Amino acid sequence: MFEQKLSPEQAAVFAAIENTREHVFVTGRAGTGKSTLLNHLSWHSSKQIAICAPTGVAALNVGGQTIHSLFRLPIGVIADSEIEQGPEVRKLLGAMDTLVIDEISMVNADLLDAVDRSLRQARQRPQEPFGGVQLVLFGDPYQLAPVPGDGQERAYFEDHYRSMWFFDAKVWQEADLRIFELTTIHRQHEDQFKYLLNGVRFGMVTAEMARVINETGARPAPEEGAITLATTNSAVNRINAIRLGSLPGRVRTAKAEVNGEFGGRSFPAEEALELKVGAQVMFLRNDPDQRWVNGSIGTVKTVRDTVWVDIDGEAHEVLPATWERFRYSYSAATKRLTKDVVAEFTQFPLRLAWAVTIHKSQGKTYDKAIVDLGTRSFAPGQTYVALSRITALEGLYLTRPMRPSDILVDKDVQRFMASAVRARPVAAG
Repeated sequence: MFEQKLSPEQAAVFAAIENTREHVFVTGRAGTGKSTLLNHLSWHSSKQIAICAPTGVAALNVGGQTIHSLFRLPIGVIADSEIEQGPEVRKLLGAMDTLVIDEISMVNADLLDAVDRSLRQARQRPQEPFGGVQLVLFGDPYQLAPVPGDGQERAYFEDHYRSMWFFDAKVWQEADLRIFELTTIHRQHEDQFKYLLNGVRFGMVTAEMARVINETGARPAPEEGAITLATTNSAVNRINAIRLGSLPGRVRTAKAEVNGEFGGRSFPAEEALELKVGAQVMFLRNDPDQRWVNGSIGTVKTVRDTVWVDIDGEAHEVLPATWERFRYSYSAATKRLTKDVVAEFTQFPLRLAWAVTIHKSQGKTYDKAIVDLGTRSFAPGQTYVALSRITALEGLYLTRPMRPSDILVDKDVQRFMASAVRARPVAAG
């Protein structure tokens, strides 16, 4: 197990979760260690804890289930339609002490209200928010937003909710949410760069701040060792295909081994990974021996039964890794939650990495990156996510100057964070 030691700030939040029954929202800027804290909670909590996330890949990353599969909820707006629960689901939800939801910013208000109703119903505690289960939420609304559905879904939200965001779910009219904002940034160490990123995060970039970012980013990008962060899949696929095709030698394809019911859209790596000697790749998993981390960039040296990858001048043998898909169940024998492996996906923990989408760069750390905002940045927080992946200002390269229109901050997020953080305690560092 690859585990980092908690900082005093993270330890204070862990203690608050572990020693109270309060509903907690753990937030903070990019690089403040939200994932480290969640991982620690998963391994070290004494509570009956279940971890879930809105998407298949996010659930895999935290060793949990998707919200929909854990609660057996239908896809789409659930509204006030009846929630069907078999005895198995009722027992499972009844045994839970704490429910952890990662990437909560992608969860819409209707889905969170459905989770609330499911727990009240299964636990036969209709008067208690979340049926008496402690809710622990992780995420940063300044980075990822819920994905709007079709026109009918949007109309439903306009009629029934102040916004689509989780913090506008009706359950919060009854339940208190205690907010801990992690403030110590572990990814960046330069005060100037932290200051600039803060400006982008909150949509308060002055002309002088923009000048520093744009002048730094205007330098010619290095040929090797920098990854391009782009807004669209088509741009990423084009860059990777062109760069792979320009290398000499033939393509070697590693096919993943899939056992059990995995779900095609939830694969954590390519089902057919195409590699060549000289290809720039990114690691998709932390190495137990700490030779690389999730997001490390390297160059393929040889491709045989295993792959050798050069990282910073040192070649390492890379073996296939196995991702496990879990399902929670209730054990009548122990009267406890159990977490069973229901599917496995085995593949080299690599992907071609001359380019990656900004969305898929979420949670990653890069020393050098080329930020390609395309014709425009089209989602709130997108520019902030891209810039905040980079460890130092000198590692930033821009394909075009950043414009004021690239810095989008969601008004509902500004409203919630302004009122919530002022009204709630913040963990001491």
